[in-house]
Amino acid sequence: MTRVVLALPQELASIVALGFANRAEEVFQTAPAQLVAADLTGVDLIVVRSDPGVLNAALVAACDRAGVRIVPYATDTAGHRLAASFGLDPLTTLEADTIVHHTVAQRAAVTNGGVIVVWGPHGAPGRSTLAASLAAECARGNHVTALVDADSYAPALAMMLGLTDDGPGFASACRSAERRALDPAELSRVSQSVSLSDGTCAVLTGINRPGRWPELSAERVTSALEIARGWAETIVVDVAASLEDDNEVMNDLDGPRRNAATIAALRSADHIVAVATADGVGIARFIRAYEELRAIVGATPIHVVINRVRSSALGLDAKGQIRRTLARFSGIEEILFLPHEADIADGAALHSRSITDIAPRSAFAAGIRRLAGTVLARPEAPKKSAPRRVWRRTKINHETTGVSGVPAQLG
Repeated sequence: MTRVVLALPQELASIVALGFANRAEEVFQTAPAQLVAADLTGVDLIVVRSDPGVLNAALVAACDRAGVRIVPYATDTAGHRLAASFGLDPLTTLEADTIVHHTVAQRAAVTNGGVIVVWGPHGAPGRSTLAASLAAECARGNHVTALVDADSYAPALAMMLGLTDDGPGFASACRSAERRALDPAELSRVSQSVSLSDGTCAVLTGINRPGRWPELSAERVTSALEIARGWAETIVVDVAASLEDDNEVMNDLDGPRRNAATIAALRSADHIVAVATADGVGIARFIRAYEELRAIVGATPIHVVINRVRSSALGLDAKGQIRRTLARFSGIEEILFLPHEADIADGAALHSRSITDIAPRSAFAAGIRRLAGTVLARPEAPKKSAPRRVWRRTKINHETTGVSGVPAQLG
């Protein structure tokens, strides 16, 4: 951490700046209202109050594009809830040591995401779109990432990404795992590589005919995903919607279960991304299935994502309505909202690419970056040269006990 921006009240910023005397190369102060318009190039860290007037979607999107870390300062429950809505961990004290340790811990906490399963209820909430975009974001910076299609009903990743599905894929990996012949070399052989703007992603395509679902048995899926952990840093798995245990329906038969692949993947996951559509039917379906999902995965972290948010479906304050509904009926407090950007989604489908790859500056892509930052240490965006700022610089004087001057308010 070398460059710090303090978007705080004058008196508070002056005190915080003194604490960075031996910890930062430069400290800046700017008016919170002008922070979004500022050129954030070269900035490593921004400290802001967790207040809707400062910490909002525009600021988070701008920081995502520039690869800048945000440290929100919260003094009440509303501030904590606001920070959590953006996937941020707020601080209740602004001592420099605390900020530094907090930032270092965020960077070093997780080096990879392990197995991330993307699930959602019936009704096409965008599971495959979200899985493909999340995998593309995880692969950014040439991190070894795999995208697995374990949907036993309607696999779509091959068609979505313009890949062939008539060759080996995840089903082949599962068969090899059962024979104890699966290893990283075999996984590389049966996968297909997708080139991204900043890296590549290995894709294990799904079954190409619905009748092949018995190849995705629970034992095979569990074994294949466990072996894949030694092959890729992060494995993003797209699964089907159904969660009911087939044993309850087919208790008089001894054979494969169609929902076994979904349940096995969920039980193997380190993180689960649960996605719902932002309309009345989509939220109702999600609430009914969420309790069953939690019963299956136990204490595994579930990251709730609400997709295609627009006021035309729910009226004014769509996010507020969804937040209150999920809190009341499912006890869900932390939610990530993704906007409805139909034109961008159509463009991604036309070019057979993920949304984050074709439109990295879209609001949807910014939301995916926040999601990725929750489950793994997201690679920071490359810094540009010759930064331009709209604030005044405050140099740190390392030969004295503090800052050579009080940070100047933008004016």
